[in-house]
Amino acid sequence: MLAAEFGTGEVFLSMLWFFLFVLWIWLVFAVFADIFRSRDLSGWGKAAWSIFVIVLPYLGIFAYLIVRGQRMGERAAEEARHRDEAFRAYVREAAATPSTGQADRLSVLASLRADGVIDDEEFRRMKARLTPA
Repeated sequence: MLAAEFGTGEVFLSMLWFFLFVLWIWLVFAVFADIFRSRDLSGWGKAAWSIFVIVLPYLGIFAYLIVRGQRMGERAAEEARHRDEAFRAYVREAAATPSTGQADRLSVLASLRADGVIDDEEFRRMKARLTPA
């Protein structure tokens, strides 16, 4: 019954305010995650930014984005690259099935190197893991 009394503009404004609220919550979480994930901030720096964001939320968030926003994006890209590399290393390791013999594993490594999937350094490192010292 209450929704029937809303006009088109009121519905639009309600949806806009809800969207902005969700956006604000996401922004607060992203900034706090970046504050605590940042390796170039000391503990005191993290505490100061956290207090600033808690005491003056709007000013704190916008100041953080202005001061550290560019580095925030760089850290996110760096972390994504690191996760991608870890995933690729896991896939390479999982592809070498443990039921095959050492010769089979070496031939798989050689074919991966020949196909360009792994480079010479990765080949040497993985070969050293397979062969006993």
